Amino acid sequence: MSEQSPACYTFEAAIEMAVKMEDEGFRHYLQAMRKVKDKHAKEILKEAALDELEHKKELEKALVEGTIEGSHSLERPVPTMNLDYLLKTEELKPDAGVREALAYAIHLEKGSLDFYRRMAQGCAGAPMAGIFERIGNDESRHLKALEDLYEEHFLPEN
Repeated sequence: MSEQSPACYTFEAAIEMAVKMEDEGFRHYLQAMRKVKDKHAKEILKEAALDELEHKKELEKALVEGTIEGSHSLERPVPTMNLDYLLKTEELKPDAGVREALAYAIHLEKGSLDFYRRMAQGCAGAPMAGIFERIGNDESRHLKALEDLYEEHFLPEN
């Protein structure tokens, strides 16, 4: 994922950066989908790729309309389990299964969430901070959904 220094941008530049971030995420998922053979792993990656496309579409719409509204209006981040700290970051191999696909997706979503949080901090006090914060909050929702799925299938009960 893109590394950016904390700085604030115009509305248009901020949204363009977010569009680029979502496109990079989509490309990573697409590449992974082409690589893995497991049907269920492909499905997880496909759903994550479609989420990235939906974000990108909403952001591009914001460029046209000059404002960002709708599903990005989450006021608070969704708490996550931080499973990325427990799961190894690895390139997916053709024989990767659901567990590996979920771990891969969790790391990509965490990277996106971190990007939006850094951008919000860099724009603290400016209107763009709220935009990055809301997009980040939506990313936290996606990350939580992936973590919940991982927990449900692969983490034993205490």
